[in-house]
Amino acid sequence: MASAPETQIAKPAKAAHWQTYLQLMRVDRPIGIYLVLWPTLWALWAAAKGIPSIKNLVIFTVGTFLMRSAGCVINDFADRRLDGYVERTKNRPLATGKVSSKEALILFVALLGMAFILVLFTNIFTILLAFGGAALASVYPFMKRHTHLPQVVLGAAFAWAIPMAFAAEINTLPEEVWLLYTATVVWTVAYDTMYAMVDRNDDIKIGIKSTAILFGDADKIIVAILQVMTLAILAIVGQRLELGVFYTLGLIVAAVLFVYQQHLIRYRDRDQCFKAFLNNNWVGMAIFIGLVVDYLVLQ
Repeated sequence: MASAPETQIAKPAKAAHWQTYLQLMRVDRPIGIYLVLWPTLWALWAAAKGIPSIKNLVIFTVGTFLMRSAGCVINDFADRRLDGYVERTKNRPLATGKVSSKEALILFVALLGMAFILVLFTNIFTILLAFGGAALASVYPFMKRHTHLPQVVLGAAFAWAIPMAFAAEINTLPEEVWLLYTATVVWTVAYDTMYAMVDRNDDIKIGIKSTAILFGDADKIIVAILQVMTLAILAIVGQRLELGVFYTLGLIVAAVLFVYQQHLIRYRDRDQCFKAFLNNNWVGMAIFIGLVVDYLVLQ
């Protein structure tokens, strides 16, 4: 495969400015943080059957930021010779040469290290689970070269905070953990397929694989099926946790948002597909609010 244009891979003349590192970590685009944070908060509240410990809330909120940032760094490292060919990613720091590969790897390791230090304040079970999360975050970016299902691996990585949250809060993993985990993986595949629809034409040209390419003309209907599956699994979670009307209302709001997303992607317009992807922040928030209010009422 040909390398990216010379202008896209030139080495920086001096060390990158801290603002460039923040750009590499995608701090200016926090949607990824939200999409990891909401399922993590679902898990913390479900595990505690109400308000979780302040310590775990701080650990997992900060940890979400660090792990998502680390994931962005290693993703851009893996795609550093490909991003220059994609309209949406051509100005990323590694693609333009503002950050070197060595700097990116050092930053990735530093972020993982800080996240691991946070986990050390939990318990042995959570610490052991953390290694699985680090492995998934490290492997995901390279899956785009080997399978049309990298979104499944991304979902597995995004959802890994769920068993960790339960382990930290109650030191065990009940069946509800894996239902929440599955719902999050399915939801991630749905919204990241919409995200991949934005880059589909560019990805085909450079050999990157995705569910958007795999699904082809059936992409919209398959995304809709995944969205229905997400709501169905979350409804089962609600029954098992004996949640009530407010949680159900949260799911109804999420369903309305899913319908709106289907409206946005109906013509597969790049900007509208990206808008639909961003809209999933409100889905996660709606479910979380319903969960929190239900527990407040139950107590």
